[in-house]
Amino acid sequence: MLRSEGISLRALQSDDAETVASLINNRKVLDNLRDYIPYPYSKKDAEEFILFSTKQDPTVTFAILSHDEICGVIAIIPQSDIHRMSAEVGYWIGEPYWGNGIATQALSLITEYAFSQLDVIRLYAIVFSPNDTSKRVLEKCGYKKEGIGKKAIIKNNQILDEHRYAILKSDYLN
Repeated sequence: MLRSEGISLRALQSDDAETVASLINNRKVLDNLRDYIPYPYSKKDAEEFILFSTKQDPTVTFAILSHDEICGVIAIIPQSDIHRMSAEVGYWIGEPYWGNGIATQALSLITEYAFSQLDVIRLYAIVFSPNDTSKRVLEKCGYKKEGIGKKAIIKNNQILDEHRYAILKSDYLN
């Protein structure tokens, strides 16, 4: 378990399925996530996701807890082939927990974990152009904007820009 003041990250557990499903089954949350996450999002979807995450070695998908309540999920997605020293970071927070600094604390914890426990030298995140909150979270945690992919994604039948943020292990340690 990873901890900081007020929040912790832990591996997902089978009894988390109902809470995860209820928090992510929200258009406002899903509008900022990739389309492979279904809507509506059922308890069965959560159970399958949790089962997948429990097979990870090392663990790279975590429940985000605020005062021992699950409020979201954060994950590191290791890359392969020529990108094998990089990993993508993805996260979401359930709407009732927005505006409390939880995402910033969780990203800080997982960044530390990735650079100390995993064989990566670069973490990156992709943010849809309307998601200013996530951009601020990344910047607060030391991630730098690397660029903008103009009209690079389609979400909800809208063509959007993709903002790419990254942090290097060498910069993080300094």
